[in-house]
Amino acid sequence: MPTPTESSLSPVFVPDTPVWLDVCTWKVAAGFPSPAADHTRKRIDLNEHLIRNKEATFVFRVKGESMSGIGIYEGDELLVDRSIEAKHGNIVLAVLNNDYTVKRLYRRGGVVKLIAENPLYPPIVVKDGEELVIWGVVTRNLHKLY
Repeated sequence: MPTPTESSLSPVFVPDTPVWLDVCTWKVAAGFPSPAADHTRKRIDLNEHLIRNKEATFVFRVKGESMSGIGIYEGDELLVDRSIEAKHGNIVLAVLNNDYTVKRLYRRGGVVKLIAENPLYPPIVVKDGEELVIWGVVTRNLHKLY
């Protein structure tokens, strides 16, 4: 099975201590909350919130725009979990003939395709004799807003 290169994948560093953030419990539709809103807060641990299995989770930096239709853009960092079994419809990190790609997995009636989420990129139909490895399932997109 192919292994990732240092430039394409890297393990997630998960500190032993939790990384806590306050979560405001009021809802914000499109502006500021009502002054009368309940201002109770809770806290979440980012490690627990973002990473299901730290030993099997890696970061993958996206190159290309084939998944832009679902908000995955060039330069985004994806969390990829190798411990999750890939199912039809999952966004996966696949290795097809030793080339890494992020696509939606299609498996129906003996047909396997890797589907882009951008109409400029045609589906990749996996043919007999081609080597396909589903390296992991994408669980999060760490997209910077600015």
